[in-house]
Amino acid sequence: MKLICSKVNLLYGVNIAIKAVPTRTTMPILECILIDASGESIKLIANDMELGIETVIEGTIEEPGIIALDAKIFSEIVRKLPDNDIIITSDEKLKTTILCEKAKFNIIGKSGEDFSYLPDIEKNQPVSITQFTLKEVIRQTIFSIADNDTNKLMTGELFEIHENKLKVVSLDGHRISIRNIELKQSCEDKKVIVPGKALQEISKILPGSSEEFVDIFITDNHIIFEFERTTVVSRLIDGEYFKIEQMVSSAYETKIRIKKRELLECIDRATLLVKEGDKKPIIMDITDTSMELQISSVIGSMDENIEIEKEGGDIMIGFNPKFFIDALRVIDEEEITLYMVNAKAPCYIRDDHDNYVYLILPVNFNSAAR
Repeated sequence: MKLICSKVNLLYGVNIAIKAVPTRTTMPILECILIDASGESIKLIANDMELGIETVIEGTIEEPGIIALDAKIFSEIVRKLPDNDIIITSDEKLKTTILCEKAKFNIIGKSGEDFSYLPDIEKNQPVSITQFTLKEVIRQTIFSIADNDTNKLMTGELFEIHENKLKVVSLDGHRISIRNIELKQSCEDKKVIVPGKALQEISKILPGSSEEFVDIFITDNHIIFEFERTTVVSRLIDGEYFKIEQMVSSAYETKIRIKKRELLECIDRATLLVKEGDKKPIIMDITDTSMELQISSVIGSMDENIEIEKEGGDIMIGFNPKFFIDALRVIDEEEITLYMVNAKAPCYIRDDHDNYVYLILPVNFNSAAR
């Protein structure tokens, strides 16, 4: 094999493919990036058997061939080479030479025949959304997936398609995030659970253009994302997702309109008094025209008042401050609406059209903690 491509193009492709290289594996071949120059294009492929990525880069194939190279070593070499054309050659003994200007590396590759290519999946009608929209939807929901495997369903996100609507849901037992997207066309109804890891990696490599689209294909076992010259394939999580409709209510006793940035900055300031690992609630004491926020810890205490518009009764309620901060940071509106029932019931942050809904469970507190 012999190919020539610019450092910019090669590094761009390597940085995309390496997202599917596992950090730990008992199969050394999975620690590699496959360079497939056997056809008319140069493909870089990585696959950890749960997530697979294939991306095509610009370059010249002088001699066709395939070689698998250790991803960590290969990416470091490419990253530190001069900004010029890179020549990669390999022989029948898998000896690979990487040449750029005066720099020359010789490394031993692995046979491409041992590599696990992306599964060959029959694609149905795609669901198409802009790169920007998909990137935003992931950003606005991914923070509330569970970070452990105690309940595998919680480590993924629900993608539910009904006619021309896409609903994306995540939850971790303490909060729920929901984003509703209107699609440009009606699609076959689907309801699948996509691993959070796959969505996090897709978000990192998506350029985020508001004009370029991502085509999403869903099968019984896989979801495929195609954008520009990159294909990402992920296995789905088996199981029946939680009945979200039964968890989310539109009933409320207190409705509050508040400036998002002011609330976010106030809660953020309050957390200065909370040591990492401490579970100190932020207490919201809501009366006619103001919300008093209070926090108390071994370090000290803080209270601050924010002006609000309120409908309904007064309420005093406590929350994990991190959960509120996470939700507020991904909402783009200048003003938000909070809906509450009582001190034991969830708080909802939602817009008038239910484009987003964030449910946060309250925490218990006692007057001595105030």
